[in-house]
Amino acid sequence: MMRLVDRVRAFLGPEMAGPGFALLAVIVFFSLVSPQFLSRATFGSVAFQLPELGLLTLAMLLPILTGGLNLAITFTANIAGLTAAWVLKSNGGADAGPLAFLIGCLLAIGAGAASGLVMGLVIAYTRAHPILVSLSMMMFLRGLGEFLTRGGDISGFPVFIQPLGHGSILGLPVPLLIFIFCVLIWHVLLSRTQLGFNTYMIGSNIEATRYSGINTRRVIVLVYTLSGVMCAIAGIIMLARFNSVRVGHGESYLLITVLACFLGGINPFGGFGRVIPVFVALIVLQLLSSGLNLMGANQHLATAVWGILLVAVMILRFAATRFQFFKRKEG
Repeated sequence: MMRLVDRVRAFLGPEMAGPGFALLAVIVFFSLVSPQFLSRATFGSVAFQLPELGLLTLAMLLPILTGGLNLAITFTANIAGLTAAWVLKSNGGADAGPLAFLIGCLLAIGAGAASGLVMGLVIAYTRAHPILVSLSMMMFLRGLGEFLTRGGDISGFPVFIQPLGHGSILGLPVPLLIFIFCVLIWHVLLSRTQLGFNTYMIGSNIEATRYSGINTRRVIVLVYTLSGVMCAIAGIIMLARFNSVRVGHGESYLLITVLACFLGGINPFGGFGRVIPVFVALIVLQLLSSGLNLMGANQHLATAVWGILLVAVMILRFAATRFQFFKRKEG
């Protein structure tokens, strides 16, 4: 029994304390305020809303672990969605077949990977700051998307795509299953592979990692490329869910993905954090939003609460760091 407990602790890591406590606090508070909170409808709503935000958060996670940032995640997802939409429209639109959708998905993933690849190459070889590089890519993708769509949207896709955004398997939404699968892939990548180890090393100290013989440029390029691939998957899910694609969709998710990473115990300077606590943090944010909606609060209030929560997380993290420092000093 003790071995099982130790394995669970090792799997979750110390980062789970913060999001775990937040999850318990949100459930207790809103269940007391609103009897409808602990209902199947609430958790069904969370299950359908979580995947697209979650996939974009996974796309943000890897760059942050290296000490970087990817501000272009939402527009990379939109460009990937536009790529798939263009293929479908070129092959009959609503009458397009599964082969056209498959080709569209492959090209969408290629577009996302290309976006991440360019950012990774620029960051790795010029040592430009990731914020500036990803901001430039964000502006480029936004302008390109607006130019291609003339500020409008593309809609009217085959019916067989809809289950990808609205379908269920054994009562679980298909997008949620895809998201959970991606979470497991990211967990294995970071905890069981050399790339994951190197990612943490770069986030801890890139110069020391370089002198230890690790090809830091290659790792950074791979990290941003994989981030672009995850954005593309999010873009495909959004296409299927809304049956349309437009530039700017999900733009508000950008800061929320950063909040989810920090709430999940990811060090903003890189080198520390795990995937599973971030997954729990995402659930907390979605439950918080659903709870506020049940209370009749405006959606803008939820955004304000998320902002306050981000400030609170930073204050608590600083306080915990200072407490550990003084505790070690006294010891």
